Amino acid sequence: MLNNITDCEEGEGGPNSQGDGNPKESSPFINSSAASDAEKSQQYDGKNMALFEEEMDTSPMVSSLLSSLANYSNLPTGSKEHEEEEYNEEGARPSKKPVKAPQLGTLMGVYLPCIQNIFGVILFLRMTWMVGVGGVLGSFIIVFMCCSTTMLTAISMSAIATNGVVPAGGSYYMISRSLGPEFGGAVGICFYLGTTFAGAMYILGCIEILLIYIIPQAAIFQIEGLEGPEAEAALLNNMRVYGTIVLSFMSLVVFVGVKYVNKLALVFLACVILSILSVYAGVIKTAIDPPVFPVCLLGNRTLLSKGYDVCAKVIEIDNETVTTKLWMSFCDSESLNATCDEYFINNNVTEIQGIPGVMSGILAENLFGNYLEKGVILEKRGLVSDVDPDSPTTSSNRYVLADISSFFTLLVGIYFPSVTGIMAGSNRSGDLRDAQKSIPIGTIAAITTTSTVYISSVVLFGACIEGVVLRDKFGEGVSGNLVIGTLAWPSPWVIVIGSFFSTCGAGLQSLTGAPRLLQAISRDGIIPFLRVFGHGKENGEPTWALLLTVSICEIGILIASLDSVAPILSMFFLMCYMFVNLACALQTLLRTPNWRPRFKFYHWALSFLGMSLCLSLMFICSWYYAIIAMGIATCIYKYIEFRGAEKEWGDGIRGISLSAARFALMRLEEGPPHTKNWRPQILVLLSVDAEQNVEQPRLLSLANQLKAGKGLTIVGTAVHGTFLDNHTEAQRADQSLRKLMETEKVKGFSQVVISSNLRDGTSHLIQLGGLGGLKHNTVMVSWPRNWKQPEFHQQFRNFIEVVRETTVASLALLVPKNISSYPSNGERFTEGHIDVWWIVHDGGMLMLLPFLLRQHKVWRKCKMRIFTVAQMDDNSIQMKKDLITFLYHLRIEAEVEVVEMLEGDISAYTYEKTLVMEQRSQILKQMHLTKNEKEREIQSITDSSRGSIRRKHPSKLRSQHSTEEGTSLAEKPEEESVAVSNSKQVQLIHSKNASTPTSPTSPTSPMSPAGGAATWTDNKGADKGRNILAANPESGRDLFNMKPEWEHLNQTDVRRMHTAMRLNEVITKKSKEAKLVLLNMPGPPKNRVGNENYMEFLEVLTEGLNRVLLVRGGGREVITIYS
Repeated sequence: MLNNITDCEEGEGGPNSQGDGNPKESSPFINSSAASDAEKSQQYDGKNMALFEEEMDTSPMVSSLLSSLANYSNLPTGSKEHEEEEYNEEGARPSKKPVKAPQLGTLMGVYLPCIQNIFGVILFLRMTWMVGVGGVLGSFIIVFMCCSTTMLTAISMSAIATNGVVPAGGSYYMISRSLGPEFGGAVGICFYLGTTFAGAMYILGCIEILLIYIIPQAAIFQIEGLEGPEAEAALLNNMRVYGTIVLSFMSLVVFVGVKYVNKLALVFLACVILSILSVYAGVIKTAIDPPVFPVCLLGNRTLLSKGYDVCAKVIEIDNETVTTKLWMSFCDSESLNATCDEYFINNNVTEIQGIPGVMSGILAENLFGNYLEKGVILEKRGLVSDVDPDSPTTSSNRYVLADISSFFTLLVGIYFPSVTGIMAGSNRSGDLRDAQKSIPIGTIAAITTTSTVYISSVVLFGACIEGVVLRDKFGEGVSGNLVIGTLAWPSPWVIVIGSFFSTCGAGLQSLTGAPRLLQAISRDGIIPFLRVFGHGKENGEPTWALLLTVSICEIGILIASLDSVAPILSMFFLMCYMFVNLACALQTLLRTPNWRPRFKFYHWALSFLGMSLCLSLMFICSWYYAIIAMGIATCIYKYIEFRGAEKEWGDGIRGISLSAARFALMRLEEGPPHTKNWRPQILVLLSVDAEQNVEQPRLLSLANQLKAGKGLTIVGTAVHGTFLDNHTEAQRADQSLRKLMETEKVKGFSQVVISSNLRDGTSHLIQLGGLGGLKHNTVMVSWPRNWKQPEFHQQFRNFIEVVRETTVASLALLVPKNISSYPSNGERFTEGHIDVWWIVHDGGMLMLLPFLLRQHKVWRKCKMRIFTVAQMDDNSIQMKKDLITFLYHLRIEAEVEVVEMLEGDISAYTYEKTLVMEQRSQILKQMHLTKNEKEREIQSITDSSRGSIRRKHPSKLRSQHSTEEGTSLAEKPEEESVAVSNSKQVQLIHSKNASTPTSPTSPTSPMSPAGGAATWTDNKGADKGRNILAANPESGRDLFNMKPEWEHLNQTDVRRMHTAMRLNEVITKKSKEAKLVLLNMPGPPKNRVGNENYMEFLEVLTEGLNRVLLVRGGGREVITIYS
């Protein structure tokens, strides 16, 4: 059993597979099968374990298993994986040291990386603006929702991460192994895209800090003198040009070596921490000595700081009133008598403090939101201005304007990227000393820390900074300073420089992590067209993945707006977090035996709450982005489902499938399906040759064409032998069935039964196929070819047994004749007819089957014709009307024709045909009696003549059960045998089925009278003939040397032959050119005396027809006129 597990896992991630190529997925607990025999003999030398020595190869001793556990080490595979590969490739050179075991603890391995990834560009560039626009309360709700989402996701992630060893791969590994390759691939790609667009967002933030706050003069497209859309376009073009340059430089750094990024990571982290500490220091300072950052207002409107030198209209210089730069901005000349803007004349200029301090009480003013439309002037609350509502706004370029329209959902989308990054610890799981301990503690501690900082920042920003300054996104009213920088101590440059380096570092981290994530997905092999991105440099660096990442990142750079890129990556991260929560909830609810997390503080309700929050936030942020992200994930899911590599990772979706299947099966057990829900659930009985290849592949083609009902399909076959000796042959037969099902596109299940007798095997398939309420209701079996030849005698007997068993089991039966002439799935009939000969009512099977066939493209162009037979006493005109009405109510389109078959005399040909049939039956019976059986027949007659056995029915010949040669009487009871003898010789007339074993429904008593059952030859004429033979056995000696008179023939057989010939004549006349003929199949003989005659009747009935489908109903209605 352990060996099977090893094989399975190596197939997924072992070195010999094309899977993920991750050696950590293969089990470390099983000894290598490559160990030499000498090593094994030494390892297991001794007599204490001699009882188990034959199983040592597959089931190792406990001591060796514990030794493997003790020596198992989870080596780092993250950014250091190429070092290990280099070492393995180049050999153990003296100068090359092996990779050390991971030694990172909770602080350095999880906590600080999460802190660095969570704190980022949004905190420095958009947090103050969000508080000003959304208000303290609105911003608090946004922060609380987002932080709660990440905290709940971290709890779910901790449960998954502590449920066994988690190799490097982070969220992708956890989701794919928990929810399966389809979900894993879809979410992995989404997480990859989110990380890639995060890199674009960090680069755009870096360029925004550079061009607006550090070196505005470096702008290639000058913004000075431009207004409105022109200025906005120039800014975006600058972002595109510089963003592309910075992206190229960063990708070059990552390409040259990730070790440089890792060495700079500590510097970038220090910048982030120092920047945040400087903000808190500035808040404390405002309580003692608020900084001087004046804001100039005209009325209640905020003025651009570059539009004035002094916040006044005029100033006094040497007792002379002089106009200022501000005057020139609103008037046409420097003169005091100049014509000025009306709003400028009617309102005074006031100067207020941009940062009044934490003790100023400004919090009450900033408590509620102030959402703005694009182009609206920023106004201070509480100040009254004199404005004419009818006059248009002029000189708007002198004021601070809102650059975008703001609303609550937009703020959510822009803010959420600032709480992402919680996967940083799980992504480094390969570098951790104890991942199962460090990941939960470090991640939850980091989220708690960052959430505290964010929530306190919302309150402190609202309590310290003036509202108009908060809503001033780019600090245009405070001399172009970064707004959060105005609060920092000792200088705004601490924040500016710190945020610049932190965004650069975050961008580098994204460009480092995203290619490795894509490489992991590519190496898993679940998405075929991505396999090229699994390759890289010789040292393992993902070169091709980096190239694709840079290309996608450039798309984000070309968007150029930080506010437009942020909601995009919010979608992808939210989808990833949603599936992490879903994975945890499913594993908890399904209670899979392997679900044993060390982290105990989780619950399925918390996971579902986190999942619901993620889904809600997706649509809150942007419903159309959410739909696009889901569409991308769905397309990837379906692609992996249809084209991806099959992986078995023990995922939760398989557990859901099992639970759902069990629930559905229990529901099906409640009762039989309603007629409206009936559909053919087909058991296809195939035979295989000595090489276990299928002999009638077209049966599956026909089954596929009948599957418009979307029912169950079971493809079964029986293999001769015993389970212990022939298990390998059964596996080969099962593979042949599966391969053929895949070729014919038949969705269903294969089932192979091993039996000492093929007849028993087929019977077992009919009885045991399916499960619970999901069982087959229809059996499809091919017509036995060459059944008249002696070597195929047993084949047609088995066929008749199948007919009998389906009748007893109330199963429908489909028997296609000339199956090799049936069309394949690739053929098309452009015209033609499907003819239905409705002779007896079978529950509607004959109506339903052509309807289902015509749903398939092979038969779609064929028209349906229904023929029914009218007897002498029937009103054929009324029958046709009734049938047309019936078809109308069934909603089936078909041509209707009533064929009149009048009573006619039985022809001489019919008598001759019947005579030949009976002679053939006698010959076949004689040929299949063995020597042992002949001796038993002689002994039986001898005992009978001595009166040792009493006959209960003297008018009939006694029957006796015998066995095959070498088989016990009790195991295989035989069929009826009739013998005629004299004192010198016994001439055998009737035979038995020498090789037909006892079916599960047949009597097991070794002696049973046969005369009590009616047979196809059991009538008065037959009894008369038998009485003669019984009274005078010598008369049977030369039976085959004389030609009997027609009146001595079995009259029932004559009448049946007459019916078969007449029907065949009519069917051939009407349906000779039909593409397919469906025909009621007569019932089988009630016992085995008339088997050969039954086959002859069916042969005559279908003679001259190319494609015939014989149909027997299952004894219930399968089609209804009601809705």
